Amino acid sequence: MVNVNDMYYAWTTNQDIKAKAECGGAVTTLLKYALESGMVDAVLAVTRGADIYDGVPTLITDPADVIKSAGSLHCAPLNLVTFLAKYLDGAKNMKIAMPVKGCEARSMMVLAKRGVVNLDNIIMIGLNCGGTVRPMEARDMIYQYYGVSPDDVIKEEIDKGKFIIVTKDHEHKGISIDELEEKGAGRRSNCQRCEVKIPKMADLACGNWGVIGDLAGKATFVEVCSDKGAKLLSGAMNAGLLETAAPIPKGLEIREKTNGAMLKLGLKHQRLQFQASAKDPYYYANEFSKCIKCMGCTVHCPLKTENEGKSPAYELKGSIPPSFTYHLAKVAGEGADCVNCGGCEDVCPMDIPVTKLYHDVAKRLEV
Repeated sequence: MVNVNDMYYAWTTNQDIKAKAECGGAVTTLLKYALESGMVDAVLAVTRGADIYDGVPTLITDPADVIKSAGSLHCAPLNLVTFLAKYLDGAKNMKIAMPVKGCEARSMMVLAKRGVVNLDNIIMIGLNCGGTVRPMEARDMIYQYYGVSPDDVIKEEIDKGKFIIVTKDHEHKGISIDELEEKGAGRRSNCQRCEVKIPKMADLACGNWGVIGDLAGKATFVEVCSDKGAKLLSGAMNAGLLETAAPIPKGLEIREKTNGAMLKLGLKHQRLQFQASAKDPYYYANEFSKCIKCMGCTVHCPLKTENEGKSPAYELKGSIPPSFTYHLAKVAGEGADCVNCGGCEDVCPMDIPVTKLYHDVAKRLEV
């Protein structure tokens, strides 16, 4: 019997999934089982588009298609909760299973609190996340520091602190993420500041941290975080779709140490990145003076599901940049709940550190 707080090493018995997925294919198998068993009506996941830099949010209703979402896409960051809330009515009329990173799980909690999504209809399979890289920056990084055409890269992964690429000629190259970030490359700045690496607010928390010994690289570490998660995992195990083993005690210790080290690193980056705004009272005013009011940050915010704030009568239409109070109003509305997903910053054509302002405000308002 599977209970909340139980932990397992888990791996798939499906050979096709095992061949395509990472770390034993447990997540893909769980999503497929949820759909096959009727626990959900659909799976919402990211599938690969044209290349490793192109992630496509996909609603899957055929269990045979779930395998298309197998594997990681660190260079195609998306927040699936944005699509769930804006285009699927917050799962109010259908049951959905979906993999979620820490920022996505936090987005879900905020929107559930506001009544925008129906958590009763959602199964969240949490994914450990050490960070992601923006597509164009990833291409530049691979060309400049790996000496490889980004179009020749067919796979990437983050393992043991390294960003590793695999080319079409099956050549493997890896560089330390710390080394890349010292050069201004590597993970998105919001990912560097992140404080949620293991999303335990999901129904299951899955990843490769803590899997050691003979199963290293061949199994997924699964922590059961809710009754829904226990039911899903138990069902897949009883159906013979997953094999499991008890975690090695040393593996449990390594998982906690890895998470602790990542959290400390996140706090370090917060101090470093927030220093500029702390020292210069005009820092954010200067940055936001570049704003062209394209509204991209509003459209891509997972929490902004309603219309944008009103423009007062005294504000001249088409005036660029907009008044700084325009941004202050947005911060007042969403800043305290910001989940630091980086979506607003990803789409800003003026490279304004939007997420950094919101995250800074959220940290100051923490209880």
